[in-house]
Amino acid sequence: MRPPKQEQLPASTEVTEVGPGVLRMQLPITMPGLGHVNTYALIDDRGVALVDPGLPGDASWSALTTRLRDAELKLTDVHTVIATHSHPDHFGGAGQMAKEVGADVVVHSAFARWLTAQPTAEPDIFDVDAEDLQEGSPFDLPTPWGTDWLRPADAPPISEWTKPQPTRWVRNGEVLHLAGREWFVLHTPGHTLDHICLHDPETGILLSGDHVLPTITPHIAGLGSGRDPLNAFKASLELVAAVEDVNLVLPAHGHPFTDLAERCAAIAEHHEERLARLQDISQELGPATVIELSHELFRPAAWGGMAESETYAHLEHLRQLGLAERRGDGPDLVYVVAAR
Repeated sequence: MRPPKQEQLPASTEVTEVGPGVLRMQLPITMPGLGHVNTYALIDDRGVALVDPGLPGDASWSALTTRLRDAELKLTDVHTVIATHSHPDHFGGAGQMAKEVGADVVVHSAFARWLTAQPTAEPDIFDVDAEDLQEGSPFDLPTPWGTDWLRPADAPPISEWTKPQPTRWVRNGEVLHLAGREWFVLHTPGHTLDHICLHDPETGILLSGDHVLPTITPHIAGLGSGRDPLNAFKASLELVAAVEDVNLVLPAHGHPFTDLAERCAAIAEHHEERLARLQDISQELGPATVIELSHELFRPAAWGGMAESETYAHLEHLRQLGLAERRGDGPDLVYVVAAR
């Protein structure tokens, strides 16, 4: 049996200081391949800002309030919540925190429309337009290959979520004043269309969300993340790898790490290997469905919605490059991929 990856470890109850004015608090989750989410508390003279406050629901909220109490912080100290992206283990507590204490909610300008009343989304360094932005919940829509989408395992029904209503929409290069200093927003789509990282050049800290993780490769979803999320992800990796003055990366899952550029290169190489593997598999199988191809790319324990979605993202990337042809739709959808 394989030892668990860092990101799969259960949440610790310990609150640790990981940088000047920055506390790491782990909240429990049981989503596929993950055992916790890191919520970061950034303390300043106004109180505290929280980055990625866990899943919606009572269990996560109870853990969050307990961690705050252990850190000698009160709910009323929370003045801002930042969601790095529109996945429930990252934005889940934002709506309730706003409801309970009136905290501001900060998200990227492309944050999922199905979650908020966002009127528009302006282009960022990676173009965002109406064709990219998904109106309906991905959990309520059938996939292009004819299956139902995966719902979060330990989150309450979507109808019971306190959805975040952002008070500030940010774009690449904007500045947030957190923990008594300036943090720069980096738009890093790929894992989701609306993903952001936060860089503090004064202390060399990068809050990387799910964009760069220490021991697993972030999931690249083929749904709701634009027309070619893998291409956006590769460009986003290059963006953060080139940021100067990063000596500590604080990810949303797993432990802090230091080798940002090396980790970005390793993740990019993994996806190049996966694309090559798809081309080789397709020569053996001929026209094949997303599910058939996912079963060749992933081990049986990982089969299911997330494996299929990532396979679809890679196939669509090959199609955008002119290396794959798409035939049919729904359960009849197959891809024909060119040889290397």
